[in-house]
Amino acid sequence: MAAKFVIVLALAAVASAGIPIGQVAYAEPEAPAHYEFQYSVQDGHSGDVKQQQESRAGDAVHGSYSLVQPDGVQRIVDYTADAVHGFNANVRYEGHPVAAPAPARVAYAAPVARAAYAAPVSYAAPARVAYSAPISYAAPAARVAYAAPLAQVSYSSPAVSYHH
Repeated sequence: MAAKFVIVLALAAVASAGIPIGQVAYAEPEAPAHYEFQYSVQDGHSGDVKQQQESRAGDAVHGSYSLVQPDGVQRIVDYTADAVHGFNANVRYEGHPVAAPAPARVAYAAPVARAAYAAPVSYAAPARVAYSAPISYAAPAARVAYAAPLAQVSYSSPAVSYHH
């Protein structure tokens, strides 16, 4: 394949010379897209069951996906898409709907009766305490030395991990 030449003219005026600058860029021909992928989820705790697979060669896409709906029926969708026919899907269902159990009734207790509180009993005035001056004083303590402040303090956030 021959590479195509694309000429891009950047008309940037050079202040001193005032000359426009031209630049040549090469464009590579694009190859058609090609991929395949698939995934599957089987979560017994939440009941989430689904899968998907898809492949693409150029403009043609083929794939399918399925999931279990809340009523227990499995929905399966097979699809294709291309430039000529557009998107086409074939949807089918397997299984029979299962009625969900009725939610349990929640019993509520009647509100608790109000409790009556008596007024507080009168309080006696605090007793008087007489203080006397101390007889002698101790000499002041010697100088207290403090450590120099830290030159650098660093903090780290707690590690956060998330697991399924």
